[in-house]
Amino acid sequence: MENLLLKPENSLINRALDPERHPELQLAGWGFAAWSEHLLKPEEPFIYRRPMAAFYDDNATRMLPSPEASTMLAHVRAAAYDAKVVMADENCHPFCFEGTRWIVAQNGYLPGWQVLQRELLQHCKDEYLTQMLGTTDTEFVYALLLSLLEGDSDEDVQRAVEELVRLIAKAMKDLDLPGLTKLKMALVSEERIIGINWGLGHRGEVDPAGDWRELRKADAGTDDFALGMPPEPMYLLLGRNFQHDEANYGFRECTEDEATAAVFASEPLSEDGDDWIPPEYGSIMFLAKDGERITGTVKELQL
Repeated sequence: MENLLLKPENSLINRALDPERHPELQLAGWGFAAWSEHLLKPEEPFIYRRPMAAFYDDNATRMLPSPEASTMLAHVRAAAYDAKVVMADENCHPFCFEGTRWIVAQNGYLPGWQVLQRELLQHCKDEYLTQMLGTTDTEFVYALLLSLLEGDSDEDVQRAVEELVRLIAKAMKDLDLPGLTKLKMALVSEERIIGINWGLGHRGEVDPAGDWRELRKADAGTDDFALGMPPEPMYLLLGRNFQHDEANYGFRECTEDEATAAVFASEPLSEDGDDWIPPEYGSIMFLAKDGERITGTVKELQL
């Protein structure tokens, strides 16, 4: 696990201190979930979450060099520099509810989500609402998405994600609360990863206009800068033998037919990101491990 979280040039731990795609330090917590055949309960993820900056947590350097994982989801939490932000384990990603195979982490935000609940709670199942312990929009979106799932197939997940965005956009319109919404999400179970890259513009539009590269040149804190964040791509790397590379992810890049490993990330883990494939805005990506092979597809979300 240290080859993913500690050693790369742009590792997750380093990203809390020096993020490439976020204007602020990410100090509000971190966490990971991992499946491993070496655990006593290999069918369940081992979950660790702490409400502190990842680079201040000495458990990271003591713990991460030891475990091996077959599937892992890790996250650093960004939050406003504000005393209203609740720093607690319950607000750190990833989130994991009983009664589902899926765990989730997200780089995103749903503005006014507390008020939007007036319209959205009717679509949520009690079995997930009663497991909410924190005060974050991501945990609520997780409960809503699980409630919309009718099965665990790729098609079921895509339909649920599309319905999730429809319901959010409609609730914003009905309550006259449009706002910039960022949904960059990883939905993960053992040997499966589903990556979601979508959002809404300042007026609740599903197709915000503008080139994200140009918008991101605006000053941090401006509407243009914020608008450039949802359309950014996410990043995928397929390869073999990555566990033998300790830092730079210079392992053998290959075609999907040859791949035995995949890394899905909000930023490339290497400074040279040329080999990373960018799943674009408006897409959903499905990765799965079938024996020693990795299968993957990227589809356009429909709204």
